Amino acid sequence: MIQELNERSREIFRIIVETYVQTGEPVGSRTLSRLGTLDLSPASIRNVMADLVDAGLLYSPHVSAGRLPTQAGMQLFVDGLLEVGNLTESERADIKARCAVEGKNLEEVLTDATTMLSGLSNCAGLVMAPKSDSPVKQIEFVRLGVNKALVIIVTADGLVENRTIEIPPGLSVSALQEASNYMNARLMGRTLSEVKREIASELTSHQAQLDALTQKVVESGIASWGGKETLIVRGHSNLLQDVHALEELEKIKQLFDTLEAGRERIKLLELAEGGDGVRIFIGSENNLFSLSGTSMIISPYQNSRNQVVGVVGVIGPTRLNYARIIPMVDYTAKVIGRLLD
Repeated sequence: MIQELNERSREIFRIIVETYVQTGEPVGSRTLSRLGTLDLSPASIRNVMADLVDAGLLYSPHVSAGRLPTQAGMQLFVDGLLEVGNLTESERADIKARCAVEGKNLEEVLTDATTMLSGLSNCAGLVMAPKSDSPVKQIEFVRLGVNKALVIIVTADGLVENRTIEIPPGLSVSALQEASNYMNARLMGRTLSEVKREIASELTSHQAQLDALTQKVVESGIASWGGKETLIVRGHSNLLQDVHALEELEKIKQLFDTLEAGRERIKLLELAEGGDGVRIFIGSENNLFSLSGTSMIISPYQNSRNQVVGVVGVIGPTRLNYARIIPMVDYTAKVIGRLLD
């Protein structure tokens, strides 16, 4: 459609969208003429704006108001007119530093990356953490208190994951060691999902030579690791800044309910896998967020085998600063991917 607009219409449309992104307010012909970048009278500008309304790219929220881009207009702008900027070296260094892996497990790194994206974009940041298919190298149970223990899982590719579990009162240190020995004896080059199936089968058929308390620890240990994708969302409150009506608030709440529903995580990954690099979804173009009036910018990240294993992105109002956020999401996905090498 962008090819069907003449140069004058494209320029006026671009200025309207960019002004709206900056202010969040309807843009009128008088505002455009005052900018001094268009060598046109207000009447000529109004005629062009009327044509853009007829084309479904602009609309007026009120009779006397200026014009706002429609959802189709925003999508057209992003697809055909947006000039994406580049990150500065200091911005790249900042993102790398915030995603530093030293002293953290993968989930902590991804949580920090989500918080970082939320802060830099002033939107909600999201990261979908991958499920681990790497063979398990070692599992240890470490007592934390009277009724808690830490399950430490080390995979063959060097990732360390920690889970806190409940343990039976009065459990001895030797019982925890026995649980560790039992699980490590069955690991040897197998993925966690394979180990879980075998141990579950042994426990069900009573083949495991464990006392009752130790068996409970083993069961809690394998149950603590779901082996599923984890969706991390930070900066929820940023989406509420432009909410003025109860109806909009309910839509935002529905958005978060949708994000937290496990069945939608696979859809999110499929959306990211559907194209190369950053993907942008505005409003109802994406069924996940059709009721929320939001936009989503996401990019997949890959492991060392070039397999897409997760998603990183930003959710915000349709008037996002796309030119700034797109390279930010793209670079963060590349940094996270390198951490998985």
